[in-house]
Amino acid sequence: MINTQDLTWESLTNTSNAPKSVMDWLDDEQSLTAKLKQKFDNFSVNVLSQTQTTPHNNENELLDFKGQSVIREVELLGNHQVVVFARSVIPVTDDTQDLLTIGSKPLGEVLFNNPKIKRGQLQITHTGSTWGRRSTFTIGTTKLLVSEFFLECLYA
Repeated sequence: MINTQDLTWESLTNTSNAPKSVMDWLDDEQSLTAKLKQKFDNFSVNVLSQTQTTPHNNENELLDFKGQSVIREVELLGNHQVVVFARSVIPVTDDTQDLLTIGSKPLGEVLFNNPKIKRGQLQITHTGSTWGRRSTFTIGTTKLLVSEFFLECLYA
């Protein structure tokens, strides 16, 4: 698991120090789930936690939401090895009720298979050799936040 509370995020367009091998993952507008399913014969999601709690300040600022949120943390596995850690902040609203019951189904499958859901701009961060990206997705009038952290074994 990655401590996402104190990370510094920057716009993808301002990122110049990321290795090319990781930029192929960071700068990609398609579904990460779909990309991982193409790369690995065996893809799965391990739900670490899904709890109603208060998001980090930097997450709340981006979402501009003051109500209750569900924080979902998962590992994405390729061929039984953890390759991505993901943290999603899902405000509890009428727009997001279906997302709160997906279990171990990949969130990306839901978000990218609905043409009414719009993705916001990508932001990038890194801690050590782990690079991450995050973006908002708008469902109706609700924004949710998805942060994905690419472990070095994925791109090294």
